[in-house]
Amino acid sequence: MPQTETSARALRRVGWLVGLVPLVGLWAGVAFWTAPGITARVAGEGEGIAAATAAGSGEPWLRIAARGRDLVALGEAPDEASRAIAIARLNALESPRRIVSEIGLVETAAPFQWAATWTGHSGVTLEGSRPVEIGRRALEVEVTGAIGAGTPLRDAARAAKGAPPDFAAAATFLAARLPSLAPGGKAVLTDTVLSLSGEALDLAAYDALRNALARPPEGFSLGRIDVLPPRITEYRFALARTGLGVTLSGFVPSEAVRQAALALARLTTEGGPVEDRLQAARGLPSGVDPLVLIDFMGKFAALIQAGEVAYEGGAVSVRGDAIDPQAIPDAQALMRDARPAGIGAGTVSLVAKPLSPYRVSLRRTAEAVTVSGHLPDEDTRRRVLAALRQRVFREPVIDRTRLAEGAPAGLAPALEAGAGLLSTLATGEATVIDRTLNLSGESLYPEAAARAPEKVAAVLPPGWTGEVAVDAKEPEARRDGDSCRQGVAAATATADLRFPVGSTALTPAFYPALDALAALAKTCPDLKVAVSGPADPPGAKPPPSDDPKPPEKKTAAKAKAEATKTEKSKAEKGKPDKEKAPEPIAEAKPPEDETSGLARQRALALVEYLLQAGMRPGQIAAGPDKGAGPATVALAP
Repeated sequence: MPQTETSARALRRVGWLVGLVPLVGLWAGVAFWTAPGITARVAGEGEGIAAATAAGSGEPWLRIAARGRDLVALGEAPDEASRAIAIARLNALESPRRIVSEIGLVETAAPFQWAATWTGHSGVTLEGSRPVEIGRRALEVEVTGAIGAGTPLRDAARAAKGAPPDFAAAATFLAARLPSLAPGGKAVLTDTVLSLSGEALDLAAYDALRNALARPPEGFSLGRIDVLPPRITEYRFALARTGLGVTLSGFVPSEAVRQAALALARLTTEGGPVEDRLQAARGLPSGVDPLVLIDFMGKFAALIQAGEVAYEGGAVSVRGDAIDPQAIPDAQALMRDARPAGIGAGTVSLVAKPLSPYRVSLRRTAEAVTVSGHLPDEDTRRRVLAALRQRVFREPVIDRTRLAEGAPAGLAPALEAGAGLLSTLATGEATVIDRTLNLSGESLYPEAAARAPEKVAAVLPPGWTGEVAVDAKEPEARRDGDSCRQGVAAATATADLRFPVGSTALTPAFYPALDALAALAKTCPDLKVAVSGPADPPGAKPPPSDDPKPPEKKTAAKAKAEATKTEKSKAEKGKPDKEKAPEPIAEAKPPEDETSGLARQRALALVEYLLQAGMRPGQIAAGPDKGAGPATVALAP
């Protein structure tokens, strides 16, 4: 019996628990079906109050979000009073269990910054400040319209004062750039400065970004643009050279590298056309410096007259026509011995062809005279360089020529003539192409420019033709007399115009002062100066020569003449005095003043330099010789 009662009590307890399960399920079902209605009712009551806060933009500043029976108030109130009124009205509602206020106040943002982050398929996240004058929904419509209709948008920006004019135009301009970036790309507007960062989706997107950013909205400027080009797997860079110019193709990792490649191409083609087909892309191995790669490829490009230097598959190769036979072993040695780290050795496939056309260039600038191209032998090279150094005093002569066969007959005299013509120009170039001499540049004087064609025709070897394009340099503004006199004093005030002992050669210390005088003479046409050469100090001796002059050798004819003279002298001495004709008394002559002669030669060296530098003959003369010390420049009447 006791056991039966215990079992009955246990069954009653289990039965109660079994009955509780349906009750819980019923309660959960009721809550599930009724909760959305409660949330909607709570939100609906709040929406009515939010709608009443519409400001000048036409949109309510108050936003409502329901969390179960809690009501969350969002937005930026125009002032403290408006915020207090809104919270009081919400607290008066019966349905919400609790009012959670996240209402801020509209403030002035300085700087005014708005940002949009691209998350790809997830849409765009907005942060920072938006103009209080533009409603949130109105701005969201413009932003999504620029990106693409239906783009998900998470707007966490807060209304603020201080936005720049035309904020919406700048914001939509930036937003339209976001789809060209990989997820994580970001656009930032700070006052009137536009910034963009991220990685371009592909080559087309990168080019589209560059083109669009070149034309920002009016009134706005570009700030930090840090857009990485896309990464590719087959990285290639090539420089192709033809007789017409240079073409660059392939990829570069940055704009700085592009500019370096263009500079190399212009140097290679020596002023010829350069075609840029480069695209920005990443993919160059991390161990390869792009600038070092470009410099290495440029050395190969200098060895070909037509062909291509290419980097692909991690290696550099060169093919085409070599500039001369020596260029082939030079290229092979370059590939073998000078290849930078990380760059593989490709093929060197060059052939040497007769040069056509045969080209030599003498180019004069303010910095130097450069000889480039090809010459047939060392003797011609020495003749050309000597002709230039005899006529050009101020600029160094730089030799960049190579030796190659195929030169036209008369090349050496034609180049010597070109050197003489080039020395009369302020800047210019004398170029030989086969049997044609082209002279171009600026002459110091209109008369010299007008006579240039006649001079070219007169000095060319037979069978050669000349082409001339020489213009007169524009005259500089004239200066008054006082300014010219002060200019002479200023040009020579600190100059050390001292000649080496026993020498008439100008030292580098002369050039700044003499060049300044020549430049001054161009703006002072009435200026006249006299230069005086100095003598050496008494007892001064020149340094010993490393190449003493050998003793003079007597020829057979000279020895015979001296013997005859000696015999004649002996015969005359044997005659009586009465048979000798009386000799007239000659006027005594002072011995030649070697010191004065050296001073005069130095003065003439100064005059010659100034004439070569551009002074007119009537503006410069040799003054009276002077004693030891520096040369002097004096105003002439």
